[in-house]
Amino acid sequence: MREITLAFTGASGAPYGWRLLELLLQQGIRVHLLVSSAARVVFATEHNIKLAGAPDKCTRQLQELFNCADNQLTVYGKDDWFSPVASGSAAPKQMVICPCSTGTVAAIACGASDNLIERAADVVIKEGGKLILVPRESPLSAIHLENLLKLARLGVTIMPAAPGFYHQPKQISDLVDFMVARILDQLGVSQQLTARWGYGGERPAPDSGSRAETGESE
Repeated sequence: MREITLAFTGASGAPYGWRLLELLLQQGIRVHLLVSSAARVVFATEHNIKLAGAPDKCTRQLQELFNCADNQLTVYGKDDWFSPVASGSAAPKQMVICPCSTGTVAAIACGASDNLIERAADVVIKEGGKLILVPRESPLSAIHLENLLKLARLGVTIMPAAPGFYHQPKQISDLVDFMVARILDQLGVSQQLTARWGYGGERPAPDSGSRAETGESE
C-alpha cells in the first residue's frame, strides 16, 4: 500500500486539507496524519468538525467518517517520536502540510524539529523526498518570503493556497478542488477533479475590452 504523510496546521484553509485527505483515502493510499492543536481550532471554525484530541480517538473518528480500513489511516500525537514518520528508515518519501502555517514554515526552515510535524518534514528533506507546503497567509512579510525561499532552494515544493479562476468555478468547492488537484498532480496521484488547460472545452469569446481582442500584449 502506498503511503503519504499528511499534516494539518493552524493556517486558514481547513477545507483544502480535508478534501485532500478524502481523496488520498479514496485512492487506497495509506495516510499518516499529523494534526496540530491550532489545526483543531481551525477545523472547528472553518469546517464545523471537532477533531478528537487523543490520537487514537481521532484515528477512530476519521476512520468512521471516511469509512476506510483500519490500517489505512493513523493519527499520531505531536510527541510520538516512535511513529514511522519520525525516522528516515520508515517514513514515507512524500509529505504534504496542508494548510501550512507560517510558524510551521519557519520551524522547518531552521530545522527546529520541536514536534512531530516539524520532525517529519525534516526527515523528508534530509532523505531527499517530496515535501509540499501549502501556506495560506496574506500579506507575506519579508520573514515569510525568506523562509519559503530557503525551503524552495532545498527542493521543497511551495504551493500557496491560491486557486485559479480560468475553469470558471461556480462554488467554493470548485476552488478547493482546483488546489487539491494541483497537489495530487505533484504527488503523482491520479485525479479528474478539474479540466486541464487546453482540454476543458471551447474557450469563452473575449469581451470588447480584453487584450486578446484589442491586440494588447500580456
